[in-house]
Amino acid sequence: MNYLIGIDVGTSGTKTVLFDERGAVVASALKEYPLHQPHNGWAEQDPQDWKNAALDTLREVMESSNVKAEDVKSIGLSGQMHGLVMLDEQGQVIRPSIIWCDQRTGEEVEDMLKVMPRERWIQITANPPLTGWTAAKILWVRKHEPENYKRCRHILLPKDYIRYVLTGVFATEVSDASGMQLLDVPGRRWSEEVLEKLEIPRQWLGTVYESCQITGCLLPDIARKVGLTERTSVAGGAGDNAAAAVGTGVVKDGTAFTTIGTSGVVFAHSSKMITDLKGRVHTCCCAVPGAWHIMGVTQGAGLSLKWMKDNFCQDYVARAREEEEDVYELINQAVEKIPAGSSRLLYLPYLMGERTPHLDPDSRGVFFGLSAIHTKAHVLRAVMEGVAYSLCDCNDILREMGIKVYQMMACGGGGKSPVWRQMLADLYRCQVQTAKQSEGPALGAAILGGVGCGIYESVEKACEALIQPGTSCGPVDEEAQVYDRYHQLYKKLYVSLKEHYKELAAL
Repeated sequence: MNYLIGIDVGTSGTKTVLFDERGAVVASALKEYPLHQPHNGWAEQDPQDWKNAALDTLREVMESSNVKAEDVKSIGLSGQMHGLVMLDEQGQVIRPSIIWCDQRTGEEVEDMLKVMPRERWIQITANPPLTGWTAAKILWVRKHEPENYKRCRHILLPKDYIRYVLTGVFATEVSDASGMQLLDVPGRRWSEEVLEKLEIPRQWLGTVYESCQITGCLLPDIARKVGLTERTSVAGGAGDNAAAAVGTGVVKDGTAFTTIGTSGVVFAHSSKMITDLKGRVHTCCCAVPGAWHIMGVTQGAGLSLKWMKDNFCQDYVARAREEEEDVYELINQAVEKIPAGSSRLLYLPYLMGERTPHLDPDSRGVFFGLSAIHTKAHVLRAVMEGVAYSLCDCNDILREMGIKVYQMMACGGGGKSPVWRQMLADLYRCQVQTAKQSEGPALGAAILGGVGCGIYESVEKACEALIQPGTSCGPVDEEAQVYDRYHQLYKKLYVSLKEHYKELAAL
């Protein structure tokens, strides 16, 4: 039998999964690493941590399985988008990576709008200039760290740095490159106009492939270290959300998913190039050749619940340890007992600013309506509901753009929560379904590798054969009506606070 590997370079850790050609998990390994915040609104990670995690987990899945090295045909890569990895002439990392949720580049976004109007940015890159995306980060380094910029010879995204480690090849693929603000998204190639306007050398950027194309093979010394062969190919892969789409079967019109990871995303497949002229949602090339996706992003989705758990739920953590239970399962059990609306408590999930629908790096988290009747369980439910309201904002914009969804999948760590899925079903007023397979991005990356090396005929046919439906839940009318009222108030809160966020940022 043939085998495939998917590597997902996430924000909290790198997960590597070994699959057989039928999509069954043979072995998996996860290695976590820290996120560094030198200042408020900043977010960085050390690419060396990603490298160590990728190599360690690759070696672990091979050692823990009985699979022969020569039977592993391909590796697909998935990863957090938008992160800036700068390498010098020798291929050495110059500085820590400024990752997707970093919000330091407000001035650089304004600079981008001075060299080219917003409408032209949307025409070329399908999106207005954004603080979290890679181009503004490059400009920030040029302005604030000229010595580092002077040393730069290569610019890569997080997963593409792992590609370089594995193969020695400088390359990317269309889905991840779409989030750099340097790609001609309709044309699926680097934009010479954008590079010229920003004065970024074209030779710093790798070759752009389609997601299911093979980009290289393992270097001999890497193959020996991880227990594979130098004939193991490495496919283009995809940004984490585009890979998750493949891993949940969202590869044709009418299909969409909601993922609740560190960030949250509502993602819809489209065979047509559609853009939101208001810039509230993002259009990118997807992992299916010749197609695109539209997605809205909530910056602090699972991050909000993790923040609560890490800082205020030590009792849950201790109990989970004693009972050998998942701490999030205990949180779900507590939240389930609280009625919809959290007894008039609302939460705005803007811990890292916000992207959809506000594009506001200065916005910050808020609890509204706290009173003496509220318990920790009320606060936890309000956090989950606040994330769901934000995701509903994303879904509403997709509907406004004329995107019709008949199948909404749920994935990511938060997507495993029946409580969170029910909130989404109530707010979306539709069925929310899971896939039987739970390895979304890693499975999607592995499928792309399988297409690239000829095991599968196409991405669509691979998904038809491999992805199986899991559980499903529909809206509860009584709760949906409650959420409709709360969501209306939720939307008014940002409008009321918008100018005050700016005052806060200036303090």
